[in-house]
Amino acid sequence: MDSLTPIHFYDEPIEVRFDEPPVREKAPHCPNGFTWNSESFQVTASLSEWTDFSRRGRMANNMRPAHAATAATRGSLNVGRYYFRVQVHTRRIFDIYYDRAMKNVDDRKGQWFVYRELEEDNGSTAKG
Repeated sequence: MDSLTPIHFYDEPIEVRFDEPPVREKAPHCPNGFTWNSESFQVTASLSEWTDFSRRGRMANNMRPAHAATAATRGSLNVGRYYFRVQVHTRRIFDIYYDRAMKNVDDRKGQWFVYRELEEDNGSTAKG
């Protein structure tokens, strides 16, 4: 899997499954599977992981610069995303993420999304 190319962008909610739940819900590890559009996917490999603690929208300007710099590396309350590139049992490859933002004051949990699907780049430069 030298080079992967995005083939579909979804950014749709998913439900995830863990064999062992994360110790801290707002800082999860890679899930063992997920359900998307009533289809169940078993994660067979975690290919990479990364975080993005950028502040977006209204949140982008509500911190002092020194605090914002620290938050950009560690995250802050309800800000940040944990990304996972996974291969599933069907050999498809997806980028999924956990968004720490709460939905509303009654539901403070974050939400999981399937971001995009990727495929191995076969070296061809032709566009289909």
